[in-house]
Amino acid sequence: MKIYLVGGAIRDKLLGLPIREKDWVVVGATAADMQHLGFQQVGKDFPVFLHPETHEEYALARTERKIGRGYTGFEFNASPSVTLEEDLKRRDITINAMAETKSGMLIDPYQGQVDLKNKLLRHVSAAFAEDPVRILRVARFAARFNFTVAKTTLSLMQEMVKNGEINALVAERVWKELERALVEKYPEYFFKVLADCGALDILFPYLHNQPAGFAALLKASSLSAKASIRLAALFHAVDEKNARDFCERYRLPVAYRELVQLVIRNLSDYQTAEKLSAEEILHFLQKADAFRRKTRFQDLLKACEAASLQSLTDFWLKCYQVALSIDITQISTNYQGLEIADRIKASRILAIDAWLTGFKKF
Repeated sequence: MKIYLVGGAIRDKLLGLPIREKDWVVVGATAADMQHLGFQQVGKDFPVFLHPETHEEYALARTERKIGRGYTGFEFNASPSVTLEEDLKRRDITINAMAETKSGMLIDPYQGQVDLKNKLLRHVSAAFAEDPVRILRVARFAARFNFTVAKTTLSLMQEMVKNGEINALVAERVWKELERALVEKYPEYFFKVLADCGALDILFPYLHNQPAGFAALLKASSLSAKASIRLAALFHAVDEKNARDFCERYRLPVAYRELVQLVIRNLSDYQTAEKLSAEEILHFLQKADAFRRKTRFQDLLKACEAASLQSLTDFWLKCYQVALSIDITQISTNYQGLEIADRIKASRILAIDAWLTGFKKF
């Protein structure tokens, strides 16, 4: 039995980046061998085990054979005779197909280190074309590292799209890769790679010919690392029906859906803030549910700022603070029933109006 550190940990170590997680491959062992050593089996399709102390994943070396469409149509062989090189060959791109011995010796049969140096994303073998998820992964790694996709790999991806492999992707997997790409350093490159291979119009037709959306995404990336803010900025110019279709198609979490919808519906008011009356400003705050959901309101402002030519976020935050300054406790003491809400609203409008008067003098 031999054990090797593999994949992303090797790549990130060579790039001088923090290692997010460690994955291990075990060569020359069986599931019974691993269980005898105290490892807990967790894999269903192929043997993956958790280390009894570190809980890191250890997988038996395996090969794959395509037997159906999509990314689930594979048959696995995880016998002790599978070599490390055979296991690495089934991986997606060369920079993920390196290994390291326990003594620190690098094993790089597919020139991943060279591709790292050249900032190139290149497929390991023709088997790349058997799994459409790899199109998304290449796009995501482009978003993380700002690497170029090798011409041969891009051609292969284009062929996969033409052959309809991309249509086998399930919504949950597309969303998972998109969400991860959105928090990368260069999220715009995720969509560029998909556009270059022809997958963008199939997966995200709503973004076709949307330069304003991609400009907003770029700006949002400098304002926040939150995927929801970046996504809402990207979709700000998309028709609300199409945005809703996108959210439903990929089953987005409620928080993402709400923020996308809020930006589309309220961007115009955000942009014309200084022309609005005190009552209109309070209406904006109420529509955004700012008094109960402060964090989401702040996210809305950042997404709107990314989608705008000028930043009015400080203006809106000041209006919000002025509205919050009203003593609700005193009002609740002096009034009853529906009068309380009416008095709070009137007091907030008066406070905002007074602040606006002073603001406009300057």
